[in-house]
Amino acid sequence: MSTEKVIDAKKQGNALITEHKEENNKKLYIENYGCQMNFNDSEIVASILSEQGYNTTEHMEDADLVLVNTCSIREKAELTVRKRLEKFNAVKKINPTMKVGVLGCMAERLKAKFLEEEKIVDLVVGPDAYRDIPNLLAEVNEGRDAVNVILSKDETYGDVSPVRLNTNGVSAFVSITRGCDNMCTFCVVPFTRGRERSRDPQSILEEIQQLADKNYKEITLLGQNVDSYLWYGGGLKKDFKKASEIAKATAVDFAQLLDMAATRFPKMRFRFSTSNPQDMSIDVLHAMAKHENICKYIHLPIQSGSDNMLKIMNRQHTRKEYMELIDNVREIIPGCAISQDMIVGFCGETEEDHQDTLSLMEYVKYDYGFMFAYSERPGTLAEKKLEDDVPNDVKKRRLSEVINLQRALSLEKTQAFIGQKVEVLIEGNSKKSDQHWMGRNTQNYAVVFPKTDEQVGDFVMVEIEDCTSATLIGKAVK
Repeated sequence: MSTEKVIDAKKQGNALITEHKEENNKKLYIENYGCQMNFNDSEIVASILSEQGYNTTEHMEDADLVLVNTCSIREKAELTVRKRLEKFNAVKKINPTMKVGVLGCMAERLKAKFLEEEKIVDLVVGPDAYRDIPNLLAEVNEGRDAVNVILSKDETYGDVSPVRLNTNGVSAFVSITRGCDNMCTFCVVPFTRGRERSRDPQSILEEIQQLADKNYKEITLLGQNVDSYLWYGGGLKKDFKKASEIAKATAVDFAQLLDMAATRFPKMRFRFSTSNPQDMSIDVLHAMAKHENICKYIHLPIQSGSDNMLKIMNRQHTRKEYMELIDNVREIIPGCAISQDMIVGFCGETEEDHQDTLSLMEYVKYDYGFMFAYSERPGTLAEKKLEDDVPNDVKKRRLSEVINLQRALSLEKTQAFIGQKVEVLIEGNSKKSDQHWMGRNTQNYAVVFPKTDEQVGDFVMVEIEDCTSATLIGKAVK
């Protein structure tokens, strides 16, 4: 998965909380760091442990089991987890029977080494081994090390019904594919998440139905590389060519899955993330244009606007191909919002490469983006074979220029909404005032407006009167 916005549990109200079962007598405290897929994985873990007698708690001090679901996409994310474990250690001194586990990509990358480096940690579990957590806890209780970081070729958790953590009751994540076959030189995901495999479309539709029955209004379909979704009866994406002719003839790709979901659930709004430019087909764009309930928003990471950098990053597309895809989006889905991931200061990046990035941003006119200075990740091809040779002060300056340009582009985009009426799905109170609602429009912009007689989960037409570079401000209209 590309460098995505981090979902920090502390910003989500600290612990991830779900409904309690009266018969459960053990307490689970779980924090999540990383991408949307990590958040959905935490929901899967909570579901598995709920069957083992655990209810979630927001009070770490009361927990029998503390889990932190980790991210390895950037060095800063790992340092955040290390710092958080210091807090866990202080609590464990007060509550010595408490067990601490590390989940996710950081667990997969460091494996048993985590037990040596962080003495507080009792178990280490990779993203494909969450079903084994009950067995690992038994190992811990017997005084043995508990590590399972074996990557699977077929695990999708398709038969696990995730519990919804810290839910607003309006929007939810549904994972449709796991792993990534794109070996970008800067990225650890293929090593921490494994190869691409997709989930049975019927199990996806069944999970969406369960959410629709609970009156959820918006679903985000998730994958490290969501456009690579391909169901042909099970197995890795790379083995599709070996499949039988019948399997190939009945295979379901991402465009077909989108069409199936949007057709079956016309009152449900759909989003998806994350896309890779080389895998997004024209068929996906036509599916988006066909259905009003597929949001007009695409997160389309590019990482650099320079062909030289794209080649060194092992991105499977060129600048020209990316621009042609953008042109197709603009033509087929007028008004579609596009966001980006951008890395500055990658190995060997010249000032000319940097200027190519800025010029590409001007061409696309992104609605918003997630921008980072390159940090070397252990185990990647870049760490093994490329020199991290761009000075930190140059990285900071280039990052500042990219961020400033994006702010200007974002303000230009939001200002264009002034005077327009947009449909907004209310998610809850505004962060700044409980007298205002906050929701999102089809382009994924946050919209804030004064409360009248609306409810959370309502679709409301809002006339936009003002804006910032990130938020639309208006009033509800009948």
